[in-house]
Amino acid sequence: MSADFLIELGTEELPPKVLLSLSEALTAGIVSGFKSHNLSFGEVTSYAAPRRLAVIIKDLDTQAPDSEIVAWGPPTKVAFDGDGNATRAAEAFAGKNGIAIAELQSNIENDGQQDKLCVRRIEAGSQTNSLLGEVINASLAALPIPKRMRWGSKKEEFVRPVQWAVLLFNDQVCRENILGLESGNTSRGHRFHCSEDIIIESPDSYAAQLERAYVMVDFNMRRNVIRDGVVNLATEFGGIAVIDEDLLNEVSALNEWPVPLLGQFDHHFLEVPAQALISSMKEHQKYFHVVDAENKLMAAFITVANIESKDPAQVIDGNERVIRPRLADAAFFYKNDKDASLESRRDALKQVVFQAQLGSVYDKTERVAALCETLAPFASADASLARRAAELSKSDLVTDMVGEFADLQGTMGRDYALNDGEDAAVAEALFEQYLPRFAGDAVPSNAVGTTLALADRLDSLVGIFSIGQQPSGSRDPFALRRASLGVLRIMVEQKVDMDLNIAIAAAAKPFSNGGDDLCKQVFTYVIDRFKSWYRDENIDPEVFSSVAALGLSSPLDINARVQAVHQFTLLPEAAALAAANKRVSNILAKQLGDKAPKRVSTDLLQDAAEITLATEIDALAKLVAPLLEQRDYNAVLQKLAMLRGPVDQFFDDVMVMAEDQAVRENRLALLHSLRKLFIGVADISQLVPAK
Repeated sequence: MSADFLIELGTEELPPKVLLSLSEALTAGIVSGFKSHNLSFGEVTSYAAPRRLAVIIKDLDTQAPDSEIVAWGPPTKVAFDGDGNATRAAEAFAGKNGIAIAELQSNIENDGQQDKLCVRRIEAGSQTNSLLGEVINASLAALPIPKRMRWGSKKEEFVRPVQWAVLLFNDQVCRENILGLESGNTSRGHRFHCSEDIIIESPDSYAAQLERAYVMVDFNMRRNVIRDGVVNLATEFGGIAVIDEDLLNEVSALNEWPVPLLGQFDHHFLEVPAQALISSMKEHQKYFHVVDAENKLMAAFITVANIESKDPAQVIDGNERVIRPRLADAAFFYKNDKDASLESRRDALKQVVFQAQLGSVYDKTERVAALCETLAPFASADASLARRAAELSKSDLVTDMVGEFADLQGTMGRDYALNDGEDAAVAEALFEQYLPRFAGDAVPSNAVGTTLALADRLDSLVGIFSIGQQPSGSRDPFALRRASLGVLRIMVEQKVDMDLNIAIAAAAKPFSNGGDDLCKQVFTYVIDRFKSWYRDENIDPEVFSSVAALGLSSPLDINARVQAVHQFTLLPEAAALAAANKRVSNILAKQLGDKAPKRVSTDLLQDAAEITLATEIDALAKLVAPLLEQRDYNAVLQKLAMLRGPVDQFFDDVMVMAEDQAVRENRLALLHSLRKLFIGVADISQLVPAK
């Protein structure tokens, strides 16, 4: 038999930014709990609203299946003496398992090695009703809540105070202790529209009953209502709604009964940089902004009310009155900030600590400026412009605007630099220094920005490593993992062909302990970030290992080789050639060690298979040489794939370790030339998984 299950946990308003993750974790925990008891079930639905988390599971077994319990006892030679009488060990086993001594002889089985006493019994499955409290409370205890709270005199802890709990199963109200409350069938509707209790009739009626009480429990439904409403209002106004998905999720988590409304603000505020106005509306008020067909900000916003007002104009007016002083503050900050140049603000950075042991932010800009001059040629940037960008790179941190809206760092730097008459490339670099900010974000688009972004990250990496504060485990307070990935992405995507060792050594010069050990540490750490990069691209770790084995130090070159080897692994010849290279590598390591092989002598080639292989290797070596110069590694490996047949034939027909020493050494030299061809791209022997 099966029945529908419903759990609803009612709370004070849950943190909006984690509502979805809490809902998903609760559902996963309950599902896992039921599975652990071998219960079968049908469709699972999660519900998440500001004041509740709920899960409905259709067709859940009302009883766990019966299970066979097997209890093994001592071997028969221990259980019975020479006369066949039960020993104390056998008597203890019988007593423990509730069987008579006389029945022991009929409870003997072989475990695959020897005969032993064995008792088998069928244990009836538990009633699902009896498991509900255990499964639910275990799931709640396992939720990813960084900081739990207590309320009143209760000892129970949760992310917010719990007010009610609904638990229905098999058309029955289940009474369980859930976070200090006894569950029942009483829920609550909208705080203002329907403040009375709601008696939930069944899991099937749950969502509809709450919708009649002005609560949309389905998160996706609320998100769609908000999205459609925001888009329609913007269209009616003659603009286009800009919907940030994170903001949409947050607003969906803030409202039980969302009602989008459009408000307006004075046009003169549009004189302030758009991003400042957008930040104010988005971060402080959770408003969606509107742009015109040319992507220019319009003097309108869309808010989402949690109430269906009889007079929406009053709600709109209230929001307009709230946003006006916010925008006025932004306008005031902007006007004041423009009165002082970024250059004039540099001295103020001396009072801002970058890191206690690494000095001030001013000190950092000085180090980065010097580093930019070194890196600029590799990025094809003007060194003087790159240095200027570095000197001004952090000046906007001490402006009023960035002090109020931290997310505008770089954005305001670019605007103020243009206001100061700085070169356009310098101004753009002040914004691009922070790119990429997150996975999938754009990298800097111009040479000066590329140079500054690299220099800033490398200075942070080397500096933090120099004081022994490198990341460990999940701890990464200075976001060095992200900085390292940023360095790699910029160099690869902007095609900066630079030896990373040279860049790190230049970054290490200002630090007293900036020697080889520090540089090696930083280099290894940065290059290791390629592992997570390629994992995200579903490239096997052995592919990266095959390239890393060459000890290369140009990320651009490393990536080109990894991509080529990845494509090579998709060829039908790849596995056989990788195995052959592994075999060759082992033979050469054993027979030659560190000794250099002799040149291949055509006079000593005897068998047809080795003559063919030598001919093919010689021809391919000439063919791939210019391709290697061009770093066309894909083409190189495609050409080398032609060696599969000759290599297989060689190992089938030729005895490498011939009795004649000259012939043996010549064949080893031939294998070395084969390996050398592939090593030009990667050590593909690494593609063979370790046993």
